[in-house]
Amino acid sequence: MATLSFEGETHGEIVMKVKRWLVSLEGGPEHLTASETIDQVSELTKDALRVIASSAPGPIAHSEIMKGLTSMGYKATDLSKQAVQAGLDTVEEVTGGSVLKRVSDARKTIRYEMNTAVANQILKALRG
Repeated sequence: MATLSFEGETHGEIVMKVKRWLVSLEGGPEHLTASETIDQVSELTKDALRVIASSAPGPIAHSEIMKGLTSMGYKATDLSKQAVQAGLDTVEEVTGGSVLKRVSDARKTIRYEMNTAVANQILKALRG
């Protein structure tokens, strides 16, 4: 029997992951707002922190130091997300949205590629 599970430290994190998964089934949104993009990058960073923390050897992974570092990473990610969103809101107010529009138009020509070795290591870590 197939199963699907989502992990998160808060209800909001789980809801965001479920929404992201549902969007991926539909082929993804054609256009993300700056705020949605920042939210997704923030969640991706938190996911990466979880993968890194879980890949540490048992005694280290469960140590207070690792838990503290992971918690600090989450807090730094949240603070960065809030600062970037506040900055974008300010830029939008000052320019009437013209700068954000230009950036949105430019994003259509951007592509991202992941090194094959890095992708294999991530898949290996996720599969356990």
